[in-house]
Amino acid sequence: MKKKSDRSIYDKIEQIIGCKWSTSVLMEIKSGNNRPGSIKKSIEGISTKVLTERLKKLSNFGIIEKHIFNEMQPRTEYTITDRGEKLTNIIEQIQELKENY
Repeated sequence: MKKKSDRSIYDKIEQIIGCKWSTSVLMEIKSGNNRPGSIKKSIEGISTKVLTERLKKLSNFGIIEKHIFNEMQPRTEYTITDRGEKLTNIIEQIQELKENY
């Protein structure tokens, strides 16, 4: 029998990667594609609104970090956190399992 706290862990994971775009955004950032405009161009069909929502949610969960550079033309970049690195490793293992199954 599962404990109530086990369910909350699954709920949290579902909130993090439950959207079909979250995994794509996360894997783009992991691959080094870390600027919002570049991420949007590389993920076919994602809207600016959805990308912004995903970036905010992943950042709020501590999966990615937002870095703002105050330059003549301000730029924003995202990087994977240690927590995000662990999650992307699991995603890669699932993808590998899918390919081998």
